[in-house]
Amino acid sequence: MSTQETRGKTKQVKGRVKEAVGILTHDKKLENEGSRQRTTGAVEESIGKARRKVGDLVDDAADAIKK
Repeated sequence: MSTQETRGKTKQVKGRVKEAVGILTHDKKLENEGSRQRTTGAVEESIGKARRKVGDLVDDAADAIKK
């Protein structure tokens, strides 16, 4: 797992907590902030996964060329 994926997961967890606290306290601003943070984290995690997969493909291609 890449650093970007880890950061994305962390943002998602923080966003879920903020969103839940916002719901419990009837604080729409906090709820919306948590929702945005959760979504941002999911996007960041997805980008990290894609970058890792592309890197793996490049490594596999390089190994195939060396053989």
